[in-house]
Amino acid sequence: MRQAGRWLAVLMLTAALGQAHGAEPTVAQKQLREIYQELVETNTTNSTGSCTVAVDKMARRLKAAGFRDADMHRIIPPGGPTKGNLVVRLKGDGSKKALLLLAHVDVVEAKREDWTRDPFKLIEEDGVFYARGSSDDKAMAAVFVANMIRYKQERLPLKRDVIMALTCDEEMVPSKFDGAEYLLTHHRPLIDAEIALNEGGGGLLNKEGKPMRHGVQAGEKVYQSFQLEVTNPGGHSSGPYRDNAIYHLADGLSRLGKFSFPFKLSAVTRAYYERMSSVESGQVAADMKAILADPPDQGALDRLYTLSPAHNATVRTTCVATMVDAGHADNALPQRARATVNCRILPGEPVDEVQKTLERVVADDKIKISRIGEGVISPMPPLTPTLMRAVEEISNDLWPGVPVIPTLSAGGTDGRFLNNAGIWTYGISGMFSGTEGNGAHGLNEHIRVKSLYDGQEYLYRLAKRLATE
Repeated sequence: MRQAGRWLAVLMLTAALGQAHGAEPTVAQKQLREIYQELVETNTTNSTGSCTVAVDKMARRLKAAGFRDADMHRIIPPGGPTKGNLVVRLKGDGSKKALLLLAHVDVVEAKREDWTRDPFKLIEEDGVFYARGSSDDKAMAAVFVANMIRYKQERLPLKRDVIMALTCDEEMVPSKFDGAEYLLTHHRPLIDAEIALNEGGGGLLNKEGKPMRHGVQAGEKVYQSFQLEVTNPGGHSSGPYRDNAIYHLADGLSRLGKFSFPFKLSAVTRAYYERMSSVESGQVAADMKAILADPPDQGALDRLYTLSPAHNATVRTTCVATMVDAGHADNALPQRARATVNCRILPGEPVDEVQKTLERVVADDKIKISRIGEGVISPMPPLTPTLMRAVEEISNDLWPGVPVIPTLSAGGTDGRFLNNAGIWTYGISGMFSGTEGNGAHGLNEHIRVKSLYDGQEYLYRLAKRLATE
């Protein structure tokens, strides 16, 4: 059996390398593509789509592969018939606590008239897949489904149960139907695990398309929106007062736009810049080293921010105006002016303090600031030696010499709920993108074909190792 296992590993590596050189897709890759296409072409937007339809399609595929009804749980929250979630369990011997594979199947809206291609048809052009959800997050969801089928067929000697949860409404913030939060609150035993693999990580390619670094996300910023509102009696526009709700709001927002929250490094972001300074070269590498000094070099910070706004978001809390609404008629003075300001708060910074900072910066008693929902504050998961050894060794097998670098996500994922519940959640995918990004949440979202298949192989090996060792 050991010799057979070694031969299987050799064949899998050969297949992966073959795909990298343009060979025909393997059987596993063809199966993934079918699952991926079906999932991508199932509309799961909040307006007209259905997560329930999508997870039911995945359940049928899993059942055809040998999963029993008792292994699968279809969870639809009351009042949300289109917000279905699917939890599937592959039993181990129970000697270790479960491993959770988490991916959401809902996607943000996409208007056909804005896109170059139909956003709900999987289009492959020049080695790239285009579609809404092609990267966020149906790539990971499809990979998990395909890999669960492989694990089932291989009859692995699992020490942990492997649980897959396909959830809905991750993209809707706030949402009363967020699948991960709902499952934790109402069906915790179904997804209770020691560790979870989730979206949020990934790799970066340089301009030549070669891997530069492979990221593992360990924590994320706190998502918290605020409403800024000015009210006024208004009046006829022919005799305007100086006291104008729109001007008050605009002046406050202008002051906020010029303000920066303090620079702060965590253990994760410090490790990120320490390691990336040895990956980059020239001025970029020098600037990354310079911001590690105490105090950080402001010129270096400015240059990195110009290079990418992500550098600014990594090292400080950010608050940005995202929506405005004011006035009620062309010929009337505004009685109300509102703006939404979305903040992404560094772990460890109290939301109350951020609100007080906003009040101080806008510096106008007429601007009332209130919270929109309550941000979920969660701890940063530990980068344990066991996990990191597996992450790094498998990464090095597939991409020799490419460093694995811990990252803090400036965005938000369902990991915030799981980490808060003690299920340590890590964003890692094995899917690489170029410096241009992948268009997630925007127009012409895409992922490289090779990146999808590489991610399949990486996640297959990582979950298998974590579940069997």
